[in-house]
Amino acid sequence: MSLNSPTLLNEENAQGAKINTECLESLLQTPSSIQDNPLQQLQLASQEVLEKAKKSGRSKCPRCNSSRMFYCYTCFVPVETVPTKEIPTVKLPLKIDIIKHPNETDGKSTAVHAKLLAPDDVTIYKYPCIPEYEEKRHEIALIFPGPNSVSVKDIAFHLQKYTKKSVCSSDDDCSREPLLKQAKIEPEEEKNPNECISSSRNEGTRLKKIIFIDSTWNQTNKIITDERLQGLLQIELKTRKTCFWRHQKGKPDTYLSTIEAIYYFLVDYHQEILKESYKGQYDNLLFFFSFMYTLIKDAKCCAGKEPDVLTVMSTFPEMGVEDLTSVAVRSDLL
Repeated sequence: MSLNSPTLLNEENAQGAKINTECLESLLQTPSSIQDNPLQQLQLASQEVLEKAKKSGRSKCPRCNSSRMFYCYTCFVPVETVPTKEIPTVKLPLKIDIIKHPNETDGKSTAVHAKLLAPDDVTIYKYPCIPEYEEKRHEIALIFPGPNSVSVKDIAFHLQKYTKKSVCSSDDDCSREPLLKQAKIEPEEEKNPNECISSSRNEGTRLKKIIFIDSTWNQTNKIITDERLQGLLQIELKTRKTCFWRHQKGKPDTYLSTIEAIYYFLVDYHQEILKESYKGQYDNLLFFFSFMYTLIKDAKCCAGKEPDVLTVMSTFPEMGVEDLTSVAVRSDLL
């Protein structure tokens, strides 16, 4: 009998399916090992509520009654099996606008995580319905990689260009001194006649809002070229690598998912701009993301694949990010 005979292949496929089924069913009982998990150091609230919701399966959205897993990605609320009081809330140091591409599938987006976990500081807009930013360019920045993008640590220096009113005798003098060296400037420093910095100028150029674009990288051109976003300071996160299971082929691993970009920007902002020690203040922004990451990593391990390349979801492009549990535990899909 040939090694490639249909009979042998069918037997092997049947055996493989049985093994995968057993492995995936075990996900309901066995928590993932944290070994080789880049998110294992996060200081997260208890995810027991998500474990319970995973076992009970889909539930209804309390607002629209749609069947969802964990949360409703259209109403931005947890489902009935995930009590709101058991979901952590994160307070952010500035406001965040997320501009979502109209063709971006709601269920595949991680932007909703930010709205769920920081509801008071995050607003999601569906393009082309976005605010006018022209009058507030001096206090807004856009996260987007490009030839003119700057690093987080250089925000204060470059944001000076967008100040509405200058208190310096010349622009050249102002450009020599970064405006915001630390979170709070002592009165003695503000009144120093040798520096072109004043309390009014400092308030006028302090960063107050960050804009993120939520779309596939191939769809970003439509949004980034919008005239309402032109002239905004652009920031690039160059040193972080994505853990996203939907990483797009042909793009560098520094291209992050939306929730990753928000999280890593805030960590850098806290350290580089606020000049404060980071102690996990924003870790819970990855509350849902880390849970789903672990779930998929376990599924890939059981399927006999390397856990460091999270592409299992590409097999089911119609499934949303909130349906990861269904993919992991329903053996008939694998």
